Amino acid sequence: MTAPSDIQAGTSSSRAHADSLRDREIAVEQQHLDRVYRRLEEKLAEAEYILNDATSKASVGTPGALAERDAQVFRAGLHLQRLNSEFEDFLFGRIDLQSPDGPEEDGFPSQTPLDPADPAVAETLHIGRLGVLDTEYGPLVIDWRAPAAAPFYQSTPLRPGRVVRRRVIRSRGRRVLGVEDDLLRPDLEPVLDGEPLVIVGDGALMATLGRARGHSMRDIVSSIQQEQDTVIRAPAAGATLVTGGPGTGKTAVALHRAAFLLYQDRRRYAGGILVVSPTALLVSYTEGVLPALGEEGQVAIRAVGSLVDGIEADSYDSPEVARIKGSSRMVALMRRAARAALDAPGAPAELRVSALGEVLRLDAAALRNIRRSVLGTGATPVNLLKPRARRLLLDALWSLLLRTRPRTGDRVDREHQQREREAFDEHIGDDERFLTFLDAWWPALTPRRALAPLRDQRLVGRLVRGSLSQQETRLLAASWKHLDDDGRGALTAHDTALLDELLVLLGEPARPRHREVDAVDLLTGLDEVTTAADRNRRTFDARREAAERTEYAHVIVDEAQDLTPMQWRMIGRRARQATWTIVGDPAQSSWIDPAEAQAAMDETLGSKTRRRYTLTTNYRNPAEIADVASRVLAQAAPGVEPPNAVRSTGVHPRFVSVAAEDAVGPAARAEVERLLGEVDGTVGIVVPMDRRGEAAAWISGLGGRAVALGSLEAKGLEYDATVVADPSGIAGESEAGLRVLYVALTRATQRLTVLSGPLDLPDGDGVPALLRP
Repeated sequence: MTAPSDIQAGTSSSRAHADSLRDREIAVEQQHLDRVYRRLEEKLAEAEYILNDATSKASVGTPGALAERDAQVFRAGLHLQRLNSEFEDFLFGRIDLQSPDGPEEDGFPSQTPLDPADPAVAETLHIGRLGVLDTEYGPLVIDWRAPAAAPFYQSTPLRPGRVVRRRVIRSRGRRVLGVEDDLLRPDLEPVLDGEPLVIVGDGALMATLGRARGHSMRDIVSSIQQEQDTVIRAPAAGATLVTGGPGTGKTAVALHRAAFLLYQDRRRYAGGILVVSPTALLVSYTEGVLPALGEEGQVAIRAVGSLVDGIEADSYDSPEVARIKGSSRMVALMRRAARAALDAPGAPAELRVSALGEVLRLDAAALRNIRRSVLGTGATPVNLLKPRARRLLLDALWSLLLRTRPRTGDRVDREHQQREREAFDEHIGDDERFLTFLDAWWPALTPRRALAPLRDQRLVGRLVRGSLSQQETRLLAASWKHLDDDGRGALTAHDTALLDELLVLLGEPARPRHREVDAVDLLTGLDEVTTAADRNRRTFDARREAAERTEYAHVIVDEAQDLTPMQWRMIGRRARQATWTIVGDPAQSSWIDPAEAQAAMDETLGSKTRRRYTLTTNYRNPAEIADVASRVLAQAAPGVEPPNAVRSTGVHPRFVSVAAEDAVGPAARAEVERLLGEVDGTVGIVVPMDRRGEAAAWISGLGGRAVALGSLEAKGLEYDATVVADPSGIAGESEAGLRVLYVALTRATQRLTVLSGPLDLPDGDGVPALLRP
């Protein structure tokens, strides 16, 4: 019988041996990383030399040479910026490959091994965020988006291809911290350089999933799985539709797809890629991913409530009001509102002018008829009809003048009359009083100014013409009561879509274009970039142009299941010639009428070809949390299968109940404090939308790792631990409340606490009625 001391000694010896192997493999990867950084330093020196050489040439002769110099400066500066970027895990992967069987495929070796039973490793490739070549143009690092890097993501133990070992390398700056290996050919005893291939760790994916979360999303470039990689590398044409439950990586896949598309066809996507997120919180959470992947400037990540320049949605509608504002019924209301805005309080009801000794007067009825004729039945934006309004006013005034004169058929008189008309138009049309009247009677309207009159329930009632009930009309008007006459005041994401609709209906008033002329330009006739300040100004202008872009080459929609018909219209206007990637999960939809939204999406996409993918694996939630969430899913979306959780922690969700409502706050604070002590990362407390202020007060003073948020704000976010308080309150917020509760229960990566009050009807174990098996 083996003595316990011998067992302990054996265990210690095994652990020491494993640590020795890990240290040796870390040293191997450190040696390669050192070589990579030496090469990067050489490339930095080259880029700096090119930049300094080009910028030192104040004059280079011909305009063509000048343009070439400026392009050289731009390219060198961009390359220098990318090389200088600080990347976490710059070099993150490695694959050890068997010899290929057959010729190259698409410029890269075949992924079929020459002899599947041959244990020898013939080739090693390192994968990173940017490609790096040595002085002989051999690959030190392969860009993760390159076809040669695809086996790192696509190979599995069932279909390994040529990959024998896949390694994830974790580093910070220039120091390798650790390695984790996956052996994809366990049937072999692979050999590298005559030595057995070392396998370190328990698997790269599990190690990655166990890392603590912060307040910003990390890229998943080192842990992309096969089904995710298939979506990322899918063809760009038409529309790519991706569904997947919580934790399947939809948002991360969408962002990595943006980086891949830019790598694959940068010229095509120089027109910009737009990523639409449901909330500003999710934008803040994800905006660091693309810079970490080496891409920024060509991708705009915008919340759906911030798609209209100058508009930031900073408020929320009740579910009842959101249902009205998001409905396609708003299209007709906004069309009528755009025209009704011309009749703002204080608009003149009469026009009087003096011409050729006569006083000419157009009364309110005449003005109404003229306005009706100007508007007609066409689709011309209201602001662009002002020149037509001016012309018809002058026509009406001239007709009044002619009535005071005898008629004649004499041709000479007609010619004289034509000259008189021209003089009349010039005299009256340029008269200050006429122009003042015209500006007041046909003002330049803004979307906000057109929205403001809808505070009046009686006006809304006249404009909807029976398409809304009296209750809906009252709710709609009440939601805008806080706006002033110019439409200033808090707005919601649903208001943003309505304002975008109004922007199209109103149009931008014509403005004269002015070009700033520099005194040096006037003297020399040259417009030459010769200083850093000039180049910075041009760079700033380019960035501003990108920020103000309203048409994109590719549009990525995240959490698409929450978009309303009016929001689909708004996004569609920015994607008339674009290709699409649309990710979402109907089971998580907070929109009350998914069928109406689906019809709006279909109309937006039109006849574009569609490819559909489904992500089936939950990488976020442990099985213990996923099991509790699935109980709500069964009620929220009967028949829908939850994604498969890939790991189990052995820690089950905790259920806490209190007997009185006033005890919820102290209990919530105690649970958040407890969880802060159990996890290294963030803790979120999720409550019904109308309790956000209470929740913030409950956790006040607990530090930056604790966050309070409403149920609709939790979309797409994840925390090491979450407290879901008042689950029945979340479920009762709207007709989609159960789906929203399902979202709240699936935010945690490690720990979940469900806190119930008396209205949740908890049983003796604290489990609320909605979550019982």
